[in-house]
Amino acid sequence: MPAPNPQALDFLLTRRSRPAKTLTAPAPSREELRPLLTAALRVPDHGKLEPWRLIVLEKPALARLAGLAGARAEALGLDAAKRDKAVAQFRDADLAVAVISSPKASDKVPRIEQIHSAACVCLSLLNAALASGWGANWLSGWASHDAEFCREGLGLKDGESVAGFIHIGTETKPAPERPRPEVDALTEWREA
Repeated sequence: MPAPNPQALDFLLTRRSRPAKTLTAPAPSREELRPLLTAALRVPDHGKLEPWRLIVLEKPALARLAGLAGARAEALGLDAAKRDKAVAQFRDADLAVAVISSPKASDKVPRIEQIHSAACVCLSLLNAALASGWGANWLSGWASHDAEFCREGLGLKDGESVAGFIHIGTETKPAPERPRPEVDALTEWREA
């Protein structure tokens, strides 16, 4: 059995994402980000397929994606509120990591398990950033599901998708508390 780690459990019981719109510079340097990325990739990976990859988006790349999000919103005929929210997600960020779900052909590991593994990378990166003292938030949005945006903006290949954008930076104010799920209302105990 692993040794108990009460500090890690306390962190998990009290962790809170920080709203991306409250994050500012500085963001982690490449040197500071590397251990967070390393921690993020230590996730369940049935078959050791590594069905994910990371794209670190620095300020110039985020500015380019903001422009592309605006253009795609116009092309898709989206309303101004949806356009503005997607543009701001990229324009106002200093650093984000796109976690790309990149399932591999496998007779043994279903595609859905590989997609779930990419979601685990998102959560692991989010928690690694928070545990390191950074503010962080996991975002998606319509642009992350738009094939043309993903292909043109991120270079995604057929079969790949965005599992999430993990925004990391310095928080400008404490994260708001929110109601948490009631364990007993969502848990069923079975003895047989």
